[in-house]
Amino acid sequence: MLDLRPNCECCDRDIAADSRDAFICTFECTFCRDCVEGELAGTCPNCGGELVRRPVRPPEKLLKYPARRERTPVKRKAV
Repeated sequence: MLDLRPNCECCDRDIAADSRDAFICTFECTFCRDCVEGELAGTCPNCGGELVRRPVRPPEKLLKYPARRERTPVKRKAV
């Protein structure tokens, strides 16, 4: 099951669990749309993999299986 991480690993922007502006790689590194379309150019800076839109968990499942609350440390600083 996806972690649904709460923040962008590039700029530390909050990303809601139901956001359609969250992108992930196969390792679940999580980034916001602005960083993916801008400085990252669709490629994960951690593994070099493709970044794709993160699926949205249905509201009833989000209640039963909530998103992760622990923030992911920013590994890169936005330029």
